Amino acid sequence: MRQAKVSRMPVLFVPHGGGPMPLLNDANHSELTAFLSSVTAPIPTPKAIILITAHWEESVVTLSSSPKPSILYDYYGFPPEAYQLTYPAPGEPELAGQIAKMLADKGITARLDAERAFDHGTFVPLKLMYPEANIPVVQMSLVDSLASKTHIAIGEALAPLREQGVLIVGSGMSFHNMRAFFSSELTVQSRSAEFDHWLMQTLTASASTAEAKTALTHWQAAPEARFSHPREEHLLPLHVCFGAGHNDSSQAQRNFNGILLNTLISGYIWQ
Repeated sequence: MRQAKVSRMPVLFVPHGGGPMPLLNDANHSELTAFLSSVTAPIPTPKAIILITAHWEESVVTLSSSPKPSILYDYYGFPPEAYQLTYPAPGEPELAGQIAKMLADKGITARLDAERAFDHGTFVPLKLMYPEANIPVVQMSLVDSLASKTHIAIGEALAPLREQGVLIVGSGMSFHNMRAFFSSELTVQSRSAEFDHWLMQTLTASASTAEAKTALTHWQAAPEARFSHPREEHLLPLHVCFGAGHNDSSQAQRNFNGILLNTLISGYIWQ
């Protein structure tokens, strides 16, 4: 990674895969693991990372504020090595407090949680993206209303952090239907491709930011939307990224498109 003299950090939305599987050499995750291991190479080294995880929901936006977050093994049924994984990146309580104030200034209630550990939505992708674990990380929850508009607004409130050397990462999945992942139904991949194409067109080819925002707010109207996301918690980190990344005019670029368990998944970057 290079330490660059750029004024604005990008925003990343990354698929984090299934549980710890990207870290366990799972063959189904080989494309995703390769992507996560290389995605930060062209990005300036951030001063800190704020990561919005699909695996934490609270009644209001909640930010991890421990200086030394522990690890939450929030999965089950994996081999013993899955419960020995570590990611000793420091927290950044001061940044967490600053973010809470930024959100409050925009009318968004936020609170700090000094006990919250890094869940697998955080430590799995970051262990591949920044294996040295030497960049401070603040983990952010979703709001359990799961309202699209709310999460876009959260992202818009976070946008100024980009000018401060903070990398905003949304960790979720562009497709997340557990039954479909393990289905032998022949139409699964083509159905996932319909939503994947809609999402790509919305983020990279909309005529305006307003058009993209409207489409994302009403994402349930997209082709195969509820097949792709029976529950939307894995999609909403992308809404936060859109809010932080759109900057009135900038479109996203799709920087990953691959197959995971017979479904299409994608990653995005806002420059």
